[in-house]
Amino acid sequence: MIENKKLSDLENGNNSNSYHHMLVIIEVVNGVVLPVNYEMLGEARRLMDFFNKQYNSNEKVIAVVLGQNIKDLCNELIYYGADVVVYADDPNLRYMVNQTSTKVISSIAMDKDIIAKISPDFVNHYKKPRYMFFAADSIGRHLSATVLAELDSGLASDVNKLEISDLEIKHQHKTKGNALKYGKVLEMYRPDFSGFLWTTILCLDNKNPEIRRDFHPQACSIIPGAFAPLEPDPKRKGQLIEYTPKFDQKDLKIKILNRSIDKDKIDFDSFKIVISFGKGIKEFPEDNIKLIETLSKLTGAEIGISLPLSKKIFKLDEKINSKYMIPGRVIGTSGRKITPKIYIAIGISGAVQHIEGMKEAEFVIAINTDENAPIINECDVFIKGRMEDVLPVLIEEIKRIISPLEVKAKRK
Repeated sequence: MIENKKLSDLENGNNSNSYHHMLVIIEVVNGVVLPVNYEMLGEARRLMDFFNKQYNSNEKVIAVVLGQNIKDLCNELIYYGADVVVYADDPNLRYMVNQTSTKVISSIAMDKDIIAKISPDFVNHYKKPRYMFFAADSIGRHLSATVLAELDSGLASDVNKLEISDLEIKHQHKTKGNALKYGKVLEMYRPDFSGFLWTTILCLDNKNPEIRRDFHPQACSIIPGAFAPLEPDPKRKGQLIEYTPKFDQKDLKIKILNRSIDKDKIDFDSFKIVISFGKGIKEFPEDNIKLIETLSKLTGAEIGISLPLSKKIFKLDEKINSKYMIPGRVIGTSGRKITPKIYIAIGISGAVQHIEGMKEAEFVIAINTDENAPIINECDVFIKGRMEDVLPVLIEEIKRIISPLEVKAKRK
C-alpha cells in the first residue's frame, strides 16, 4: 500500500474531488429484496470501512432501490450495512424494465441534489459515484451493462473477490508506457475458465496525455453467494432519500401487465443425493454420462455439473447437451448452492468456486484419478481411480444390495 500523504500524486488534478461513494443497486421482486443484495451490502460495508480508515475519508455505502410501495424495505437495507438508501417509488417502476431502470439509476448516480443531502462538502465537484455494485443475475447482468454504458465507464462481470488498493501501473495505452501510480483502485477478481485461477480486472483512467479521460464509476456485477451478508443490526441509523423520477412518453413504451417467476428447472432441493461430474469425463464423455445416469437412477439422485461443462466443451449428442450441459445444473458460485445428504463428485478437481456450492453437503464422496486434487480436502471418502473403472463396480455393488431389499419388500 502507498502512504496516505502520497495520494494527492495519484489523482488527476481536480478529479480527486469528482468521484465519491459506493452505490449498491438493489433488486426487489414481488416486494422482496433478493438475498444477493444483502451479500453485496455486507461486502460494500467491509470495503468502505477499510476505505474510510485508509484514506481518512467519510464516504458512504448508498443503496439504490426502485419499485412500488418499497419505502418499508428501506430501513432493512440500513440494518444490513447501507449508510443511505435512495429510493424511487413509482407505479411505473413496479416491474423492472431495463430501459426505464437504466434511466432512473443513471440519473440518481449523477444527481448533485442527492449528494448535497448526503455530503455537502463534495457537491461542488461531484460528477459520478466512485464505485458501483450490481448482482450478477439475469436482471443485474443486463442492467449493469446498460447503466455503465450510460455513465460512460467500464464494467467487470461475475466478480467474486474485491479489494481496494493503490497500484503502480505501466501500460502502453493507459500511461504511454510510463510507470504511474493509481489511487483507490477497485481490484475486481473473477474466476477464469479453469475455475482455479482469478482474473483481475481494473477500470483505470487514461493518464496518457494524448488520450486523457476518466473512467468512473469503477463497477462490477457480483456472483450470488460470493460474499456473506452482515448480521442485521436494527440499531443502525441511516438516511432515507426519496427520488422522484421523471419519465418521457418514450420511456414508457414497454409495459409489463403481469409477471410470474419460473421455478428452477433443476430442483436440487428435492433430492437427498446429488451426483455431479466435471471435465474428468473427457476420455469417453457420452459413455461416462450414461454410467452417471445409471448411478443416479439407482440412488434416486439429481445430476449436477461443474461450470466449464455448461460451455459445451465436448462434442456430444444434442439430447445430452440440452439435458445436462446447461447453466441450471451448475454447482458453485456461478450456479447453485446445494445442501444434500450425500454429494458425489465424479471427475471434479475441486476449484474453489465449485467447493462453495457443495461444501454444506453432509457427506461427500469423490472419485478422481489425482490424489492431490483439492477435492480430497473436502470429502469424507476419496476413491482414487478412473471413473470408467470405478463406476461399473459401484453400480453392480448397489444393484447387488438393492435386489435382496426389493425381494424382501415384496414378501412383506
